[in-house]
Amino acid sequence: MAPSNLCMAIVALAAVAAAAAAAVEHTFVVSEMKMTHLCNETLVTVVNGQLPGPAIEVTEGDSLAVHVVNKSPHNITIHWHGLKQRLNCWADGVPMITQCPIRPGHNFTYHLNVTGQEGTLWWHAHVSCLRASLHGAFIIRPRHAYPFPKPDKEIPIVIGEWWSINLAQLGKNMEDGYYDDTSSATTINGKLGDLYNCSGVVEDGLVLDVEPGKTYLLRLLNAALYSEYYVKIAGHEFTVVGADANYVRPFTTDVVAIGPGETVDALVVASAIPGKYYMVAVGGQAPKPDIQIPATLSRATVRYAIGAGNGDEAAPPVAPEMPDQHDFMVSFNFHGNLSSLNRTDSPQVPATADENLFVVLRMGSICRQGRLSCKRSGSKESIIVETMNNNAAMMDTDNHPMHLHGHDMFVLAQGHDNYDAVRDVARYNLVDPPLRNTVLVPRLGWAAVRFVADNPGVWYMHCHYELHVSIGMAAVFIIEDGPTLESALPSPPVDFPKCNQ
Repeated sequence: MAPSNLCMAIVALAAVAAAAAAAVEHTFVVSEMKMTHLCNETLVTVVNGQLPGPAIEVTEGDSLAVHVVNKSPHNITIHWHGLKQRLNCWADGVPMITQCPIRPGHNFTYHLNVTGQEGTLWWHAHVSCLRASLHGAFIIRPRHAYPFPKPDKEIPIVIGEWWSINLAQLGKNMEDGYYDDTSSATTINGKLGDLYNCSGVVEDGLVLDVEPGKTYLLRLLNAALYSEYYVKIAGHEFTVVGADANYVRPFTTDVVAIGPGETVDALVVASAIPGKYYMVAVGGQAPKPDIQIPATLSRATVRYAIGAGNGDEAAPPVAPEMPDQHDFMVSFNFHGNLSSLNRTDSPQVPATADENLFVVLRMGSICRQGRLSCKRSGSKESIIVETMNNNAAMMDTDNHPMHLHGHDMFVLAQGHDNYDAVRDVARYNLVDPPLRNTVLVPRLGWAAVRFVADNPGVWYMHCHYELHVSIGMAAVFIIEDGPTLESALPSPPVDFPKCNQ
């Protein structure tokens, strides 16, 4: 090819690539509205009058602008959970850490970069307990093909909690040291389902209409404040293909365990005898004799197209046999089955770490009452950080979903009892560990993770149980600028919300 023709071809390819990327815009109007469930009318804060809120759907490489109009009486920020926000921590949405809140009657536009990520994420309010009703799916589709057979249809499944108490009051109660509030029901895509009723009239439930032989990609996310969920569909299996917007080596299971903040992508083939089947989400509980916090459940209906001789329309749905709610090994084994695809284009796990942090999850271990500051731990750009999150010392009843903003973490290993630096390093998976933005640290156990601190800025790490973060289970990573302009954090936007004006 002549040089001039080669230049023309390069220019043409660049033009095609640029044309393929879209500029996507959404407007989120935050307001309060009354909703009635379980015979109670509750004032809830929502986006665009919806619960869940609107799903954001983009293609990898698009640019995204979300205009937030705050018509509620609350200070608001929106966090784009799992979005790496390269050199863009100012749009991460953490109040008083990366931005001042959007005050009532004010607006702000988040400009987001969705380059280099594919899969299911989500967005939610990052102010007190409001994320229980201010949330929605954030779907990034690949610009090219999926690494698995293309599904016939994709369906977001948002599992959450319904609170009969006003969520602003719930947050105030926690600030005042009252922690006994519990959710009233579990929801699937905002619907309580037929296990709940008001004066004998059952609540609406989600119905998923399927066709025999077709494949459905369920994009599951857990938006609950407190509950880890076990999810099953009677008569069907899941093929798990992604978690936290990272592809995983496909594996088949009849149950998905999903902690608060986590997402799971799973293929389901409509291969059962045509009929109706329940999809059930049940909250996990601590093993007895530990304190038993009430756990709720919900169910949706997977409904086949019923034709002549293909099923009885009046027959009740088939119910799945659910795992023991108190069996934490269901969750431990599910998360232990996750591994990356380990392709040549996949992020490679660092063989060693430059900096090691041992994080003990327990009460009063970092900032005690009366102290105004904690020890600052800064990280230079692009160093490898390894953290051992040890939950054994806390002696409590929960797995802890630890979420790191701005980065994905290689989950090298997890285990029970106390972490042992000699014994447990030998168990590290340095070949194909899963990449997660939210890591479920096992009850009375530990998880070892490694991440590349290559995103300059201020990045929050916290437990995604709302009660736990409210009492201080949180930290901040300060990642320093790199040596070049391209690796340095830009200044905040000129229209940034102000705290005192």
